[in-house]
Amino acid sequence: MSQKVLLNEQEVAITLQRLACQLIERHDDFKNTVLVGIQPRGVYLAERLKSILQEDYGIQNLLLGYLDITFFRDDFRRTSRPIEANKTKIDFVVEDKNVVFIDDVLYTGRSIRSALTAIQSFGRPNNIELLTLIDRRFSRHLPIQPDYRGRQVDAINKEKVKVSWKQQDGKDSVYLIEE
Repeated sequence: MSQKVLLNEQEVAITLQRLACQLIERHDDFKNTVLVGIQPRGVYLAERLKSILQEDYGIQNLLLGYLDITFFRDDFRRTSRPIEANKTKIDFVVEDKNVVFIDDVLYTGRSIRSALTAIQSFGRPNNIELLTLIDRRFSRHLPIQPDYRGRQVDAINKEKVKVSWKQQDGKDSVYLIEE
């Protein structure tokens, strides 16, 4: 197994700042916009972006929720191991809001398709956008593209993208791993 660093800690920090600025450009004061982290790993990115928007740019009253898509996936019954769901925490209505889905890696698009179905339980959004730290090109099974992307990666064959977050793994970094 070999691994290559795609983004080191400093590059992740720069990328997060850039993504936060892009969100501000499009959503200004976020009065009609909510952030929704896709469970499990999109939550770390969503929390970091919320923190940057509040602390560095003074955005107040920013709503952040967590969406579990486990039982909305089209492949959730195709495993022999017991399914472990994460928690959904959306304590606001998304009706007529601009929703920004946040996930760490966009791969096949199936997770986002599941999120589009799951979010309907909380109302009908005005608009849904997608922000992802890593966009794996050439891997899509569905016609889904991010509105905001940190970095585009061409991962082929058995290569995987691994995102490490300070909150869980002790440091921020992104690796391309070949098995």
